[in-house]
Amino acid sequence: MPNPKRRHSHQRTALRRTHYKAVLPEIEVNKQVGGEPFKLCHTATPDGYYKGRRLPGFKD
Repeated sequence: MPNPKRRHSHQRTALRRTHYKAVLPEIEVNKQVGGEPFKLCHTATPDGYYKGRRLPGFKD
């Protein structure tokens, strides 16, 4: 495997690392009555609802 012969400068390293960003998880308002006020996007609620419908396989 090829290896660099010389060190990269701090500026070059910093320029590469400018694209590393921390991303906060997206949350949305929960439409279920009596549940948590917010939920993570694209995930089912703990009581088995996704997009307002009950998922099969969740038991009471």
